Amino acid sequence: MARITPVAARIATKAHFFVSGLLFATWGVHVPTVKAHYLLSESALAGLMLASGIGALIALTRVGHWVAQHGARPVVMVGGVAVAAPLVLLLGMPGYLAMLALMFAFGLATGAFDVAMNAEAVAVEHAYARPIMSSFHGFFSLGGMVGAGIGSLVAAAGVAPTTHLLLAGIGGGAVILIASRWMLPDEATHSPDEPSGGFSLPPGPILLLGLLAALGLVGEGAMYDWSTLYMAKELGSPQAQAALAYGAFSAAMATARFGGDWVRAHVGPEPLLRASAWLAAAAMSAALLIAQPWAALLGFALVGIGFANVVPVLFTAAARIPGITPARGIAGVSSCGYLGFMIGPPVIGAIAQHWGLGVGLFVVAVFAALVALLTTRALRPRSETADQR
Repeated sequence: MARITPVAARIATKAHFFVSGLLFATWGVHVPTVKAHYLLSESALAGLMLASGIGALIALTRVGHWVAQHGARPVVMVGGVAVAAPLVLLLGMPGYLAMLALMFAFGLATGAFDVAMNAEAVAVEHAYARPIMSSFHGFFSLGGMVGAGIGSLVAAAGVAPTTHLLLAGIGGGAVILIASRWMLPDEATHSPDEPSGGFSLPPGPILLLGLLAALGLVGEGAMYDWSTLYMAKELGSPQAQAALAYGAFSAAMATARFGGDWVRAHVGPEPLLRASAWLAAAAMSAALLIAQPWAALLGFALVGIGFANVVPVLFTAAARIPGITPARGIAGVSSCGYLGFMIGPPVIGAIAQHWGLGVGLFVVAVFAALVALLTTRALRPRSETADQR
């Protein structure tokens, strides 16, 4: 195999982020389909999301070691294909217990794939010697936008959901495997001398970054899991229009992420993150109070801008903590963040069961405000270091 260049590795990593976003959005736009197909209540649907979150959290306790021992490439390949495969089976499971098992496996694979491709992104950024992390996450959001757009189009065209899921799963898995050929050599991401150890809490600096990630990922996960259902059930939007909810969020997030590296270099991560979080809190509150489809789409787009650079900034900070490999730092922050993914959906679902989904989604505004309030404490010790690159 010819020597892999940073340019080729950057393109391959962008492809992985793009497909990851597309697969996530494909699940997201079919949340109402799954709910109707299996006759699920909001709480039962939240249980599926909880199973996915538990699977992801378990993977995140080990994936840092897997990447350190083997490099990012094999973890990306296995994890990526394992993320794509459950989509093919999504509407063919024999019952709710089987769906719980499928979503657990989906979460397990998602956690491994996410950390491995982010570890590769850190290595590629190091090879470039300049900030490019936000642009990778921009491709995740771009994939989400495209996935939601395709979901809207196929729904309007009357394409069977099983056909859409089959093509997305097989196509996504194929792209992941092909792009993996151009990843950096394993030596760029593995640390074979790192001890395995057992489960242990992440150190203090990672826990603080992880808390912000958890708060931010509650909001991002709510858009992913509940925005389409909110449009369909609470606002009475048809499926083709409801599918645009996550698309509007992802499109705005992608745009903000593609400019995030430039903004961070000029204003710093702390002001960027604080102002963005306040924007997300205000936009979500306004969208829910107005309670009209146009306001929801606009508000969700502004929420996307607000949450756009939370994960890139926090992952970059976690990858630079002395004495911790980038994969383990990212895994530590991700594990805290996935607690938000895991806890947030069932909390919102429980609130929705009693007071409506519109009330439940106010959790997003509250958590965004908390991100803004905690940003200075979490980032100030690292701000100057992070900007001197």
